[in-house]
Amino acid sequence: MGIVKLAELIRNVAPDAISYKTISDYSGKKISVDASIVLFQFRTAAPEIRNRDGSHLSPLVGLFYRTLHFLENDIRPVYVFDGLPPEQKEALLERRAEAGGYTRAQRPVSNQVQDCQKILKLLGVPYLQAPSEAEALCAELVKCGEVDGVASEDMDVLPFGSSLLIRQLSTKEDRGVVEYSLPKVLKTLGLTHEQFVDLCILLGCDYCEKIGGLGPKRALALIQQHKTIEDVLLNINRTTHPVPENWKYLDARKLFLDPEVTNQTSRSLSWEEPDEEGLVNFLSHEKYVKEERIRRRMEKFRRVREDRKQRGSGEGKQHQTRMDDFFRVTRSRQAPDAVDQTVSKKSKF
Repeated sequence: MGIVKLAELIRNVAPDAISYKTISDYSGKKISVDASIVLFQFRTAAPEIRNRDGSHLSPLVGLFYRTLHFLENDIRPVYVFDGLPPEQKEALLERRAEAGGYTRAQRPVSNQVQDCQKILKLLGVPYLQAPSEAEALCAELVKCGEVDGVASEDMDVLPFGSSLLIRQLSTKEDRGVVEYSLPKVLKTLGLTHEQFVDLCILLGCDYCEKIGGLGPKRALALIQQHKTIEDVLLNINRTTHPVPENWKYLDARKLFLDPEVTNQTSRSLSWEEPDEEGLVNFLSHEKYVKEERIRRRMEKFRRVREDRKQRGSGEGKQHQTRMDDFFRVTRSRQAPDAVDQTVSKKSKF
């Protein structure tokens, strides 16, 4: 869910905090990437793409394509994987599982995550395992100066404190990347970061219920006037705006302002040359992806990178190859044509 209607509120009251860019604008930048968002996008975009053994490979192969696309555009990604969700989020995850027709214990995700991490290692791209929420660690990497921004579709990145949120970074459209500047949001709204976190809780977040009947504009006006949730509670009509019983807003506030992150943020992140033979061995010999497709894609990667080096510019955007060109596929139904770039719900591993 992220933060309910936060993007809409920013568009309406702080439009100067939003910039529309192309992927080439991030050439030379280090970007932390919320891995669960990426894998969820590929799972939902092509849910029936499988190899000859019937294994579901769209997240794995999609990650391979997308990471090469970033590297071709001189973007240095560091992927961050979710750890254990905070206790406050358990009820929400159970509701999502029920709505999706599965139980969380039934989802075979650990092997898939390990495979994705192996792909990243073979591509020479660093990754981190968050102790809890990936977006919290993504934001921490920005705050400690390890990366320049966070690529995610989840607006939670802003209350977690990242100064820059980049949405739709993988888009092929001109000016299709949407960038949110937290300092500009705070300046325009006249809020401190702590007050902004309280606003996000009032809007509705993953970690607690929200006050009933409270829309975005009203929530903003209340925080601008009263500064804290405590003072808001003293100045609202609880008949028209019922407050949840045993409302755990304090826990939600602490999760945003003092999240559980790892000391791995202090280590130096490094990017290495891709191991083509290792990729071929893993994807072709172990996962039965067609070898000629991998060789062809890696050849294209080398050619694009060499062209960029010769031009010495930030141009040369490349289109991503179709995932189903990679292996022999079987489909029980037609897969969607494209990934929904605006997805905000994500499946936790």
